[in-house]
Amino acid sequence: MRIVVALGGNALLKRGEAMTAENQLCNVKIAASALAELAKEHEIVIAHGNGPQVGLLALQAASYETVAPYPLDILGAESVGQIGYMIEQQMGNILPFEQKYATLLTQVEVDANDPAFADPTKFIGPVYSYEQADLIAKERGFTFKPDGEYYRRVVPSPLPKRIFEISVIEMLIEQGVIVTCAGGGGIPTMYQEDGTLTGVEAVIDKDRTASLLAREINADALLVLTDVDSVYLNWGTDEQKEIRTASTQAMSEFGFPAGSMGPKVEAAIEFAQATGGLACIGSLENAKAMLNGDAGTTVLKDCEQTVYA
Repeated sequence: MRIVVALGGNALLKRGEAMTAENQLCNVKIAASALAELAKEHEIVIAHGNGPQVGLLALQAASYETVAPYPLDILGAESVGQIGYMIEQQMGNILPFEQKYATLLTQVEVDANDPAFADPTKFIGPVYSYEQADLIAKERGFTFKPDGEYYRRVVPSPLPKRIFEISVIEMLIEQGVIVTCAGGGGIPTMYQEDGTLTGVEAVIDKDRTASLLAREINADALLVLTDVDSVYLNWGTDEQKEIRTASTQAMSEFGFPAGSMGPKVEAAIEFAQATGGLACIGSLENAKAMLNGDAGTTVLKDCEQTVYA
């Protein structure tokens, strides 16, 4: 089975955890263990988030006042190298020495007229109290929105239109390489009026790009791995209810927050509806069980009724 795994940035760095290299490496070791178990039985392609990492790089860049801060597309490329290096190394410590790996910088085209540029929703960087976020917003002009009990910076998250390196990804897969690509949703790019390609100050949602990637390479399944065990209705209330299995139609009729669970659900719907394949959303530790329908939320093109836990 060919599987695209969309690994959440918060699965690599736990919510509220100090953003140190040591903490990230510790979490990548855990992720690599789960991914290696999948790779022993299946053909996997890894996409990953970079919200915490690119947000930290942006803060570090802003603190150096001698030159203008680097734009988000370049910082995103930096974070892809950082995360891909850690994933390759830690999976290499588990799987046979002969296994081949590649981390590929992936440019993704977006539309200059995408409405996302007028309504930032993508969370990046660390979490803050309201007071901290308000101070940084005034000092640096960043936009913040609530993320649970905290506040985080938000940036535009345009939809992915095209993955430029898709043929290279397919070539590597055919050679038995475990490919880490579309990191951070891919590096956002768009065409200018003169026909040249340029970077964009945005962060593409990695789940939406992972869904596009899975469709382009004819994957059998899409696993969206995050820091919650399933998709819930009425999350955080006394009436919250865990969804175990649902059709694409049923999932599209539920409402989920745009900055967090919404894109994951939309990505799963897109993949399942277009391919008839298996789309699952759940926690990293349950990745293998999700493929068997024993954990997480499964989204199917055709499903007679919604099943709750």
